[in-house]
Amino acid sequence: MRFRLLRRRLTISAPRMAVRSALPWPLRWVLLALLLGFCAAIGLWAFEFGKHIAGLDHDRQLELEGLRTEVQKLRAERVLITQQAGNTASSLLMAEKVAQEKLVQQIRQLEADNRTLRDDLGFFEQLVPLAAGQSLNVRSLQAEVLGGTQLKWQVLVIQAARKAPQFDGMLEITLSGTLNNKPWSMPLPGGAQKLQFRQYQRMEGLVDLPAQAVVKTVSVKVLEGTSTRALHSVTL
Repeated sequence: MRFRLLRRRLTISAPRMAVRSALPWPLRWVLLALLLGFCAAIGLWAFEFGKHIAGLDHDRQLELEGLRTEVQKLRAERVLITQQAGNTASSLLMAEKVAQEKLVQQIRQLEADNRTLRDDLGFFEQLVPLAAGQSLNVRSLQAEVLGGTQLKWQVLVIQAARKAPQFDGMLEITLSGTLNNKPWSMPLPGGAQKLQFRQYQRMEGLVDLPAQAVVKTVSVKVLEGTSTRALHSVTL
């Protein structure tokens, strides 16, 4: 009987045996997770170490520094462009303001000149009576010898009518006196001057005198075509 039991245990017909670990399965999973984490850490370290050896990190660092430098440059350019745009806008506004101020001053000056012209016209209309046959008149004639070699003349011609028509004519000036103690006269070197106005016109000029000439009288004649419209003379 004992021999049969022993043979059964030692032969193929012996019953199967299972060897089990004494560790519980949660602890097994923890150990497995730690092992996997350790392996992953070693792999990551090896990867980073390989990149460092190959110089990949250095190139990436250089590229990053280059990008940072470019970003700073672009920011500086943006600030500069913004400042220039602001300065340009300020300059344009200042120039526009100055132009407006000049325009206002010119308008005020024109208004003042217009008032002066109206006042002068009213004054001249009061001085010269409205005669039916003589609406055009030489109101003023002034002459002055300068340094004995030149004569300065000024003449004012007006039409006294309030709504006078346009006058188109010529103005002749003649100088009279003596030259080398002999009678002498001379018109303007340029001849008669064109006279065109509606209410009044001032004219002036300089005349070079011959040597030894003495001017005693200056005469003015206003012509319309071949007709003499006004005469005036002054004695020096």
